Amino acid sequence: MGRLSGPLAGWARRPPVEIRRAKTQDLAGIASIYDREVTHGIATFMTVPYSGEEWRDWLAAHSGPRHPALVAVEGGSVLGWASLSPWSARQAYDRAAESSVYVAPGAQGRGVGRALMGELVAGARAEGIGVIVARVVDQNAASVRFHERVGFTTVGVMRRIGEKFGRLLDVRLMDLHLDLGPADARKSA
Repeated sequence: MGRLSGPLAGWARRPPVEIRRAKTQDLAGIASIYDREVTHGIATFMTVPYSGEEWRDWLAAHSGPRHPALVAVEGGSVLGWASLSPWSARQAYDRAAESSVYVAPGAQGRGVGRALMGELVAGARAEGIGVIVARVVDQNAASVRFHERVGFTTVGVMRRIGEKFGRLLDVRLMDLHLDLGPADARKSA
């Protein structure tokens, strides 16, 4: 895909696993990773797992180059997945996309998330996306750290916006500007 600089630089050239576009046969692995968070975690505010048909619709919506779904695969097993989705249906937001990255518990800490994000960023740049936005549960410290390490900055925190498992949860809105250099990003902050 593309060439990266900054915090994601080394991972685009040598990912720890194969990173490729998601295919229909990957949906069971993708769903397994996501459903664990749906039913037991706070990384998503979904509370009911998708049906097989909903997953197929999701994959169809993420089949184009601008809003892809990617998987990290090793030995035929899906270790993680990532996607870009439109931030909003309103046309003026077309330069922005929202990222999602999920890694299976046994694959965390191996650079899988970083490799997936590196490919998302490279593809987004190639497609002319200027900003990637992430909504991260503030109480999910590992995800907040991950996003900070790959260059996202906090825009703000929405307090008590969600409730899951009887807990009120905050959501940190983070962004990564692909169309600004580091000095430009500091000026706009």
